[in-house]
Amino acid sequence: MKKIIFILIFAIFSFANETNNDNFSEEFDSEFTSNTKEVFDPLSGYNRIMTTFNDKVYLNVLVPVSKGYAYVVPETARTGVNNFFNNIMFPVRFVNNLLQLKFKNSSEELGRFLINSLWGLGGFMDLATTELHMKEHKEDFGQTLGFYGVGEGFHVVLPLLGPSNLRDIVGLTADNVVSPLSRLGEDGIDYKIPNTVLEEYGIKTFDVVNYTSLNPDQYETIKKDALDLYPFLRDIYTQARKRQIEE
Repeated sequence: MKKIIFILIFAIFSFANETNNDNFSEEFDSEFTSNTKEVFDPLSGYNRIMTTFNDKVYLNVLVPVSKGYAYVVPETARTGVNNFFNNIMFPVRFVNNLLQLKFKNSSEELGRFLINSLWGLGGFMDLATTELHMKEHKEDFGQTLGFYGVGEGFHVVLPLLGPSNLRDIVGLTADNVVSPLSRLGEDGIDYKIPNTVLEEYGIKTFDVVNYTSLNPDQYETIKKDALDLYPFLRDIYTQARKRQIEE
């Protein structure tokens, strides 16, 4: 029973990364659904199965749980929690901006973190955005690799983790070393929050449920025009990542 509960928690957290960490809704544009071309996709059969599985988990587990959570917790509190989690992920954004030689962006990320942490009640208030209009600069290690010309490789839909590719799988691992919410690399980094694997996925699941409660229809809005869900999401992901790297 405990194993089943753990798998469900992991599923809720993982699949929602499609719409949370990569800001799918912000990247979703009509250009992503036009002029599609033949792509090298050696794992297409496997990827279709994983896409269907992830889709069911999202719609039948994450969305109902998030709506129940939203019914109990006021929107103001949920927005504060979302701001808090976004603020503590500062190390990932800061490091990857530095690695891409975007020094102005990295300094602005540092400024945002200090302002929100010191005067924004530990990050629950995003004063850097609302009062000072300081823009957030989201960068991850997959984008960093792309910045230096590393190719994406073929598409892979990870079990529970959703759309990715070979380059971004490496990037995800590197980002987890820096992330305060991951135990990976904990021996050399003091700011890690979780002490156990269960704590890690518990915290991340709470983050994702909270985020989804603020955007309950985001995923269905993205997929509503899809005639074939797997290639539709694959192409959105591929073009979104390309655009993020070019920015």
